[in-house]
Amino acid sequence: MPVIDCHHHVWWLDKFPHQFPPSWGTSLNRDFTPDDLKPELDACGVDGTVLVQSLDKWEETPHYLDVADEHNFIRAVVGWVPLADPQACMRRLDELKSRKKFVGMRHLIVYEKDPRWLLQPTVQESLQEFARRGLAFEAITNTEEQMDTVLDTARRMPNLNIVLNHLGRPPLPEKGWEPWASQMVRAAELPNISVKLSVGGDVVWRWPWSTEEIRRYSDHVMRHFGPRRVMAGSNWPVVLISGSFSQVWRGIEELLTGLSPADRAEVLGGTAQRIYKFA
Repeated sequence: MPVIDCHHHVWWLDKFPHQFPPSWGTSLNRDFTPDDLKPELDACGVDGTVLVQSLDKWEETPHYLDVADEHNFIRAVVGWVPLADPQACMRRLDELKSRKKFVGMRHLIVYEKDPRWLLQPTVQESLQEFARRGLAFEAITNTEEQMDTVLDTARRMPNLNIVLNHLGRPPLPEKGWEPWASQMVRAAELPNISVKLSVGGDVVWRWPWSTEEIRRYSDHVMRHFGPRRVMAGSNWPVVLISGSFSQVWRGIEELLTGLSPADRAEVLGGTAQRIYKFA
């Protein structure tokens, strides 16, 4: 079974400027390209990847799909479409029908002023269309209320494939536990939710990578979701604020040492292939 990094980005800042939080420092303020990533993947034995949007901007999506077509190791693309405008969302999805590597979308709800943005009727209507087309919706949250809207959406739409980014944002820098732990138990009770074993930018700028510190959080997720609903992701290059690609990927592998070979293979590739429906 191929090894898949289910979450990374690329960007060319002249083409698509990014505004990184000042607290993250300046290390991400340069281009990060597939050619930069490929040697890291090769060194760690990673066969393929899922490229994930980094801007809530339509033009980035066809650009990412073009990039994926140029680099065979990028197996799938999670892009962006305007969920708040159902008619525009439908038009964009129709435009993407022929793009075989388009597997779903993400909206950066973490930056929405309204913590209940996801529950707007227009957004929910668009997500119903995602469910109908069998596409994934990626949810990135960093507050209890934002997570509650994701769980509410999953209950309303049991056919919608929802992927929680970055372990649902565990309180790693604070070494906390609740309410994250209870919310993840509730999320695991919803069979249409899966989780990425990765760490988000909101955490890494305050937390140098430590495999041992993340273990109790990853073990909690694994215990409740099981390996067929958890997938490994680097979050490169954002995670470089916290550690090197090899340090992070080897750390993820170490977190899985207690699993059987078959279960490890699921987390390291099988789950991503099944959730995103690519070979």
